[in-house]
Amino acid sequence: MKTIGLLGGMSWQSTVTYYRALNEGVKEALGGLHSAKIAMVSVDFAPLEKLQHADDWQGISRILCAAARDVQTAGADFLVIGTNTVHKIAPDIEQAIDNPLLHIADATAASLQESNIRKVGLLGTAFTMELDFYKGRLRDKFGLEVVVPDTADRDIVHRMIFDELCLGRIEPDSKAALLRIIDTLTGQGAAGIILGCTELGLLVGPNDTDARLFDTTEIHAQAAVDYALSH
Repeated sequence: MKTIGLLGGMSWQSTVTYYRALNEGVKEALGGLHSAKIAMVSVDFAPLEKLQHADDWQGISRILCAAARDVQTAGADFLVIGTNTVHKIAPDIEQAIDNPLLHIADATAASLQESNIRKVGLLGTAFTMELDFYKGRLRDKFGLEVVVPDTADRDIVHRMIFDELCLGRIEPDSKAALLRIIDTLTGQGAAGIILGCTELGLLVGPNDTDARLFDTTEIHAQAAVDYALSH
């Protein structure tokens, strides 16, 4: 079994989900008392959140490249970054370490392709929904058509992520708003919805909507388990 490198803390709410999913995935595959081999560095999210909203991605890169090297030094065989937004600097991190990086968008796109979905709605932080590092990768590398909410709804999703979910707050009104936004994207022809923030799966799940949801946290964690157990 390979050692999974997990760069977490962004936010720790979703890192808990990663840790549980990694261990449950290995146990399901191997049975008994088996659990995942994990080398993890969990960063303080507050300074990174300030840098994100100040558009200082170089500052974020310096912090997370150092953290990624620490994960590698701790014995990881490959790296998983436990957040969608920070994959904006994934190329920097790939250059900073020697081990492979398992990209969250690639794992998600593979799951979409397995389901024969070509047009998909994307929900996440404003950075993920508006910048091209994520949408462009899905489009250019995998041929997917990606739709996002309008400006007002993007603001709603962004706010609920940072002001509520990252703080562990689950608000019924926000859940209703998110389900409405999902219905809107489905009405625009999206055959699936990417929960492209690792906290969004804390708010909505398959039992809440008829839309086909693709929870990036669960998908990414399962891809890491599969890679860790591959020969």
